[in-house]
Amino acid sequence: MDSTQIQRGQQWLQEFLRLAGLPAAVTTEMSSAIGESSCWLTIDDTQLTPEQIQGLTGADGSVIDSVQYLANTILNIGVESDQQGAFTIDLDGYRQRRYAELQAIADRAAERVRETGAEYELQSLSAAERRQLHTLLKECPDLETYSRGQEPDRRLVVKLREG
Repeated sequence: MDSTQIQRGQQWLQEFLRLAGLPAAVTTEMSSAIGESSCWLTIDDTQLTPEQIQGLTGADGSVIDSVQYLANTILNIGVESDQQGAFTIDLDGYRQRRYAELQAIADRAAERVRETGAEYELQSLSAAERRQLHTLLKECPDLETYSRGQEPDRRLVVKLREG
């Protein structure tokens, strides 16, 4: 991702926040912190109230996930697929906390599949969280993952690798 794309991401998010009545600074950083390389757009929460932070995060991260999806869609319109950037939007350390939760979910799912030999379905995950779990569990040579079902009821399945 080049500096122009990073700057566009930062400007887009700042304008989005301004239009939502939440003027806040946005910092940028390239990172591979959660298993995939992306430009992190971090919203400075020092001028936001706890209610504004909660409203912008949403129940189970639904709002911040939606803003992130919107940013990735808009910022990659008209960009060749091999040049598209990945943007991760964070607020109040939400992404790091959620990543730790997803790591624990992946560990429990792997342990359960190994103990029972039966496949295990994980529900109530966003598309981004399913991708993160696919990435986390890809490191387990004895397991494989795939998605089953259609949105909004798409689930991640973990099972023993055949062969």
